[in-house]
Amino acid sequence: MKTIVSVSLGSSTRDHRVIVDWLGEKFDISRIGFDGSIERAIEKLKDIDGRVDAIGLGGIDVYLYAGTKRYALRDGVRMLESVKKTPVVDGSGLKNTLERETVRVLQERGIVDFRGMPVLMVSALDRFGMAQALVAAGAQVTFGDFIFALEIDKPVSSLAEFEKEAARYLPDACKLPFQFFYPTGKKQERPPEPKFTQYYDAAKLIAGDFHFIRQHMPDSLAGKVVLTNTVTEKNVAELRERGVALLVTSTPNLGGRSFGTNVMEAALLAKLGKRWEDVVESDYLDLLHRLRFEPRVEALAPAHITTAP
Repeated sequence: MKTIVSVSLGSSTRDHRVIVDWLGEKFDISRIGFDGSIERAIEKLKDIDGRVDAIGLGGIDVYLYAGTKRYALRDGVRMLESVKKTPVVDGSGLKNTLERETVRVLQERGIVDFRGMPVLMVSALDRFGMAQALVAAGAQVTFGDFIFALEIDKPVSSLAEFEKEAARYLPDACKLPFQFFYPTGKKQERPPEPKFTQYYDAAKLIAGDFHFIRQHMPDSLAGKVVLTNTVTEKNVAELRERGVALLVTSTPNLGGRSFGTNVMEAALLAKLGKRWEDVVESDYLDLLHRLRFEPRVEALAPAHITTAP
């Protein structure tokens, strides 16, 4: 049996563990949250280093991407470099493959027609593959990174403008503590504080990291589609209460929970038996197809949107 552990800066109330059988091999997959404490997370990383088959870094990114440029986050690099023996990932490799594939599957199967659809992507920096796929599918995307991460009311509506603004802001922003612009630990459990609601209202589809979506979401998301990643049963109930029509997660439902991409990438890496730096896009895609991974698509209301206006 292979052992996969995600060490997360997120809330410990979201911890989860499952044992799954993939292609005849068992995987013990767990997620452990450290409530925003980087020091405690690093202590755990050092403790399990060399004792598990793969590690995922949760609640934080090591790198953010915009176009061909990669920006290293100070705290993410600290966590990455604390692991010396075990293969360790932050989920970015899987985001760039699985999340592109999710958009393609939704469009090809007629589940969601992105052509002309107004989309709010709360954060594209940590899911640039999804952002590119949505634009390529014909969606009218508003990029909300500066709004929801830095609380600068600056919507961006093109990839070119987004990359230009990222180059302007990120070199300095990446030096800040990660908690400055991303909800970690107990902040993830606070009730949503509606803000910038005009951008939610104008969109038919809300895409991106769930914690960014949740922290300022309004009381009503009636008739909207949410495209995200890690959600608990409680999160699904929150979306249902707000009238969300359709929930899509790029990672499958394992034991009642859609894990984060860092967890799934760590598990896939262990299955591949490669180092992170040696894995190429086709490795992940081939294994995803062999495992028959499908997006989780769940109707939360009697009817859901499939076409653009």
